[in-house]
Amino acid sequence: MSTARNCFKFFKEILFLVSAVLVLSGCETFLGDHVWLHAPIEEDKVHDGLVVVRASNVKHKSGGSVTYLGTYASSAKVNEQPQLRVALNYDYSLGMHEVTCAEFKSVMGTTFDERCRGKDSDLLPVTKVTYYDAVLYANERSKREGYDTAYTYSSANIDDIGNCTSMEGLVFHPEVDAYRLPTEAEWNLAADRDWNPSAEWNAQNSDFEPKNVCSYPHLHGDFCDMGGNVKEWVSDWLNYFRDTTITNFVGAPDGGVLGERVIKGGSYRNDPSSIKLYNRGDVYIVTSAAKSDYLGFRIAFGKIPNAVWMGHDGLVRESRIMPLASASVIKKNFDTYHIKLAFRNDATGNLAFVDYVNGTLSVSEITDTLDSYHPDISPDGRLIAFCTGLEGVSGKSDLYIRPLGLSKTRPIKLNIKGNASIPRWKVLDNGDTVIVYVSDAGNNKETSEFKSKSTWQVKYAKGRFGAPQKLFSGAYHGGVSDDNTLAVTGARLLRARIANPGKTLSDGRDTVWYNGEQACNASLANDGSKRVAFLDFGGKTGAEFVGKSYRTHERLLIADSTGKLIKTISAPEGFTFDHTEWALNYADAKKDGGFIVATVVNANGAHLKIVLVNVADGSILDLVEGDDLWHPCLWRTKNYAPEKSKLDPDSAGVYLHPSDEWASIIMRFKMELLWKYHDSINVAILGSSRSMYGVSPSRLDERFFAVNFGHTPNSIYTSRDLLNHYLFSHLKKLKYIVVSLDIDFWYKIDGPDGDNLFYTTFDNYPGYVYDKNHDYWKDGVPEGLLEYTQNSVGSSDEKYYMNDRGRYTNAYCQWEWKEKPEIEMDSAYYDQHKGIYNDSKNALIDIVKEAAKRDVRVIGLIFPQSPEYAKTGAFGRYGLRRSIAQKMISELEALNKKYPNFVLMDENKMGKHDYDGQMAIDEDHLCNAGAMRLTSRLNDVLLSLESKK
Repeated sequence: MSTARNCFKFFKEILFLVSAVLVLSGCETFLGDHVWLHAPIEEDKVHDGLVVVRASNVKHKSGGSVTYLGTYASSAKVNEQPQLRVALNYDYSLGMHEVTCAEFKSVMGTTFDERCRGKDSDLLPVTKVTYYDAVLYANERSKREGYDTAYTYSSANIDDIGNCTSMEGLVFHPEVDAYRLPTEAEWNLAADRDWNPSAEWNAQNSDFEPKNVCSYPHLHGDFCDMGGNVKEWVSDWLNYFRDTTITNFVGAPDGGVLGERVIKGGSYRNDPSSIKLYNRGDVYIVTSAAKSDYLGFRIAFGKIPNAVWMGHDGLVRESRIMPLASASVIKKNFDTYHIKLAFRNDATGNLAFVDYVNGTLSVSEITDTLDSYHPDISPDGRLIAFCTGLEGVSGKSDLYIRPLGLSKTRPIKLNIKGNASIPRWKVLDNGDTVIVYVSDAGNNKETSEFKSKSTWQVKYAKGRFGAPQKLFSGAYHGGVSDDNTLAVTGARLLRARIANPGKTLSDGRDTVWYNGEQACNASLANDGSKRVAFLDFGGKTGAEFVGKSYRTHERLLIADSTGKLIKTISAPEGFTFDHTEWALNYADAKKDGGFIVATVVNANGAHLKIVLVNVADGSILDLVEGDDLWHPCLWRTKNYAPEKSKLDPDSAGVYLHPSDEWASIIMRFKMELLWKYHDSINVAILGSSRSMYGVSPSRLDERFFAVNFGHTPNSIYTSRDLLNHYLFSHLKKLKYIVVSLDIDFWYKIDGPDGDNLFYTTFDNYPGYVYDKNHDYWKDGVPEGLLEYTQNSVGSSDEKYYMNDRGRYTNAYCQWEWKEKPEIEMDSAYYDQHKGIYNDSKNALIDIVKEAAKRDVRVIGLIFPQSPEYAKTGAFGRYGLRRSIAQKMISELEALNKKYPNFVLMDENKMGKHDYDGQMAIDEDHLCNAGAMRLTSRLNDVLLSLESKK
């Protein structure tokens, strides 16, 4: 570690000399439409350890310095293409090096990086920090130096080690002058001065140690380690680029359904030739909770004026729609994470939605040419209906249905003569799903004109509309009760249609409630109570009920099924209500009062927030904030744990935290698959992400009911423990185990210093601990465990994990293996660590022995990797000398002689396989096409073994 200390110390001392020379010499280089090739920097005399990047001094037509994110290279990842030009017109400060162990400890009081406890470790970069840890560091340093904080959040979860693993309600405020993480553009602008990762590696010797994080900084730049040492967190959420120019770009508004983040630079693990300035990620999906021994961060300081975001749709935004209530707060109100909020972004005319099951609080916007009003979510939560007309306005309005998601599926139009407005889903007694709508949603004040309009319903099933059916005259768009005895509407008058005794609404009478005073935004509760929520114009009837006068829309009013006022709730101070709607599918509404979603409007008429109104106690919870948000609709799943279950709802099935890392999301769905199919599984597929992408359970012969338990990160030790703790006990029909033999990362170790779930993050999740405390339910799966697991936080990407029983199906083909595949580990590492390989091999043997006791066959599967590795000295992505790999494979083949229940299936064949580039995602993962070929061959092996029984 002394070399690491010296490399930091030396280059810290020369930094200011080099930067001073560059600033004084001018460095004027003309490049197209900007003068400076690189923004000048100088010492920040106020903020210790930082330098100032004077972007605003550069003469460019944009008013600042330009950097380039992404690339036009076809071999780059999808999220790295095309090239985006970013102009910065402000100054900012940036750390001269990554935050060190000493710096982190001085601010936070401790560190969870064991390397920081070693001798002479103070100048090493701190690693094993999550994005949230970096946020806490930045906030704490800001507070210590008397600044406001750039990050706000409602709660933080700290694990047993001390890492912050989740933050709810986290919002980055670029307008605040404070310490923060640099944006990707700021990082690139500084790194691009003298980008040369190879020079940073020029002194690296062959004695490679995975935990030696000292790269060798070059002498040509102002920052000593931006191309190597460790990868670095930056501020940005991950998005996709467009070929355009953006000024003061700060990334995506949020991280999408997975909460993906950007990390920059290379690390000591990477070959220098593979480290590109445009790289934005890691081997796997990076979320805010990710951490590793090759990931750290550097700090930045300064506000970002007029920040601009680019959404996942590629559209530029100068403002964000920000979720305000955390997923956990939502769960406390509704007893489930399976909540969806849809609404209209009136600034764009598009539908937007939040799926709280993700925990990441991503606001997704569905962009197309349709002007979308009055959205309503289907009973199963999968579809959304909307219209193109507005309540209170007569005229043309079409009705559409589309999936509630960001798929490219075109919306389906109800093709009728005339108009269709204000759609509302309903399930009939016979089980049919229908949409109730009106022929006109205009002003209903004139009775004769109102009765000339009508209320309709149309069946929707299997992607098609049925024939529309007229229900009755009068445009009752406020809702029709489930028992078909009450309908309401409000667009100047609060009108009701009431069925005659023993009859339905087709045989009913029309009446006007609320003494004929003006009312609007009527919504009928669908919980059986037939309560009606509405707004008024501060009229006499409402004032008498409230006991004082009030402004238009200042009070939310609730009437019973006869029109009698029974409740009133005041809008937040300084605001009024609009667009009130009962929450959908809320089964317990009659017990606790229920909930209503609404917008709140400021004095200028802007609908700034969507709020949740608790009818029982009148409390109001802010849900989202934006420039102008309309027509909210909140849906709640009907699935919840049975009342008979004796399990602890705070522990059972809780295998994931909100805003968690991708690895934990994967395992959350693997556990659901276990509890769902434990009585049926006879083939268990285990191993790494190579298994998770590469084996399709549904494509096996009907004799084999398989579930893919592959996940990341994985070692042979994790597969062993998953079998011992869960699968051997619960899979009573188990006949075959398929386990990936990833010998190129058999350098991994067991125990807390490895990545075995059962030693590392296991204790952070109540669900696993609860299972352990009950001996992993070896006496039988308790009632309700599956339901509690299903009801816990998950991901709206659930279909990618569940549709093929565990194979991750969002695996699109890249059409070629990488020409120059990355080698993440030194191939000679095994030479000095032969015992580690033997440990992994012994773990495999333990699996085989335990399987033999149960008459279970084990198929060891070596997955194909890029054939280009045959031109290198490495077996695969994680190194391993090829000659050693061949010897290992021979030893694995020989295991069958001693353990007849073991079979080796080598689909890599030292690179001489027939999986072409159209079957790959990257260097070592198969895409959907590759998975089909491999699964077919696995099926043949299984059938062969079956025939021998």
